[in-house]
Amino acid sequence: MGSTVLQEINGQVVILTLNRPEKFNSFNREMSLQLQDELKKAANNSEIRAILISGTGKAFCAGQDLSEAIDANGPGIDAIVREHYNPIITLIRNIEKPIVCAVNGVAAGAGANIALCCDIVLAAESASFIQAFSKIGLIPDSGGTFFLPRLIGFQRASALTMLGDKVSAAEAVSMGMIYKSVEDTLLMDTAMQISQTLANLPTKALGLTKKLLNQSLSNDLNTQLECELEEQVSAAKSYDHSEGIKAFLEKRKPVFKGQ
Repeated sequence: MGSTVLQEINGQVVILTLNRPEKFNSFNREMSLQLQDELKKAANNSEIRAILISGTGKAFCAGQDLSEAIDANGPGIDAIVREHYNPIITLIRNIEKPIVCAVNGVAAGAGANIALCCDIVLAAESASFIQAFSKIGLIPDSGGTFFLPRLIGFQRASALTMLGDKVSAAEAVSMGMIYKSVEDTLLMDTAMQISQTLANLPTKALGLTKKLLNQSLSNDLNTQLECELEEQVSAAKSYDHSEGIKAFLEKRKPVFKGQ
């Protein structure tokens, strides 16, 4: 049996590809733990400055493999949420490197919410997003009730999570759920271009920006202003800030090192 998460390094970008196409890349324990492991490796590798997540085959991710969920000898719903999905969401949000998601097909249930918690989400025009939980008597997990109302507003989030409507890539863009949709054949090239661009930007500043965006979800304005002050002082001490200033004054393109 092959790897359930493929890993490929292209320059300073690591591409992590969900690889259970025969199951529409639905998660089982093996794949969830392997994705966690690959995310940790990317976080700890100083040569990696951006992460790109996608899927093989027709789907991005159909959510949980239900055959595992109903298996009497399986991990059980508590372990599935606590040990499989919650750590993935926490890693994606806490890794201080930009994470791009290229949604190549249907993203359903936890698959949709893992995509939506990434920093920049692109989708193929044929892709779709479905909060499929209500169809089987469950509630949205993997941060669905946290991120979705913040992305698209309370009313739309309430309707989509209760009705389980299918949202096309174009609709997802129009309601602010994702960054953009592109032609199917251009998805990975576009995602790689964005990832490579991010990998050549000042990684520390991007990481601190991501940290501040996380904090903004619960901070009041005064607290957020203080956090911005603290992180701006930290960013100003970086090599890349110094390089950016020099390049500006010398009227040349900066060469950032991610330091």
